[in-house]
Amino acid sequence: MKGNKLFRQEAIEQQKAKWAGNALLVRGYPAWVVASTCLFSIIILAAMLIFGSYTRRINIQGEIVTQPRAVTLYAPQQGVIASMHVQTGQIIKKGTPLYQLDVSRETHSGNVTATVTAAINKQIADVQSIIEKLRENQKITSATLEKQISETESGNKKAELMVKDSAAGMNAMGSSMKTYEEYLHKGLINKDQFNNQRYLYYQQQNSYQSLNSQLIQEKFKLSTLRSQLTTGAADFDNQIAQYQFQLGELQRQLTEADAGGSLIVHAPVDGVVTSLNVTSGQMVAPGDSITQLVPADINAWHLVLWLPNDSLPYVAAGDNINIRYDAFPYQKFGQFTGHILSISAVPSPVQEMATYGSTPRNPGGSSDLSWYKVTVALDRNSFEIAGREIFLTNGMRAEATLFLETRQIYQWMLSPFYDIKKSITGPVNG
Repeated sequence: MKGNKLFRQEAIEQQKAKWAGNALLVRGYPAWVVASTCLFSIIILAAMLIFGSYTRRINIQGEIVTQPRAVTLYAPQQGVIASMHVQTGQIIKKGTPLYQLDVSRETHSGNVTATVTAAINKQIADVQSIIEKLRENQKITSATLEKQISETESGNKKAELMVKDSAAGMNAMGSSMKTYEEYLHKGLINKDQFNNQRYLYYQQQNSYQSLNSQLIQEKFKLSTLRSQLTTGAADFDNQIAQYQFQLGELQRQLTEADAGGSLIVHAPVDGVVTSLNVTSGQMVAPGDSITQLVPADINAWHLVLWLPNDSLPYVAAGDNINIRYDAFPYQKFGQFTGHILSISAVPSPVQEMATYGSTPRNPGGSSDLSWYKVTVALDRNSFEIAGREIFLTNGMRAEATLFLETRQIYQWMLSPFYDIKKSITGPVNG
């Protein structure tokens, strides 16, 4: 018969549900147990919220700096490293030459610096020769004038004696003429004899005046020679001074020309060469880092951190912090301790922060945050690994955990409502 079934529908349903097994009825916990457990859990949670507290903390980046800090030298001009005078790890003194930098230029006429230097050296030699000749001429002229002055002074002395003798003779002739005049009045001599005596007197007087005039001229000549000696020496000194000024200007030009050909980079402090960033023959641009020196007189190791302004009120000098060094993973070496020495009173300027490699970068280039420099004293500045001691080095990166304010847990939970309060609060008085 069509549609005739071999099994009943109930039997088929039984076969489908057979895999689920037999149903078991489990007796539940009493209601008072469930209620007690829930109540106990609520009490514990409420106690934690009311009496429990949490200290907010912040992780900030920093780096190790030494006192004094490491010195990084930069290329002063564009050029080629002509030679190196030191090696890595070498102990050097202040002023030790480190590099010779060739900054010269080449043209069709040859090396510009060499050509200019040769021309200036020739000018310097010519000026020095002129100065030597002027000094020789000054000596010769002075010697000649001094000799003339000496001879003139000797002649003046003789002339003074002659004038003195002539004056004495003139006075004697004057007295004799007065005697002859008395003789004439007495009639002892005639008038011709008196006139002859008068003529002799006037002749003696003219001789005296002539000698006296000659003496005056000789004295004037002596004064002129002395004036020429003084003015001549001053003229020579002025000329020599002018040429010396010109010589100084040429030497300055020679220094500038030499600087335009090659520069010597010297060590600014005593220390150890820790890195040489360039080699001989390498081209450098202005501002390229060429070497780094660690001062020899390091007296302290500090950790410099950058604290954001929103954490400043909760940090003070003397607070302890936890430190983790990138070079010494905390998973193996653990955390290290330190305490805050100082916090800058004003935000650090961009120029100062640029001198550190750990300077934070605001997300998205935002300038909403101000950063304060925190100096941390380290409880340890060295570590012993495999039987050898390793000191912290300048620039070593580190991460520090600073502990900020402590609040009850429920206060932290209600923190979002403070923003709502701020938005709905009216003007604050007082």
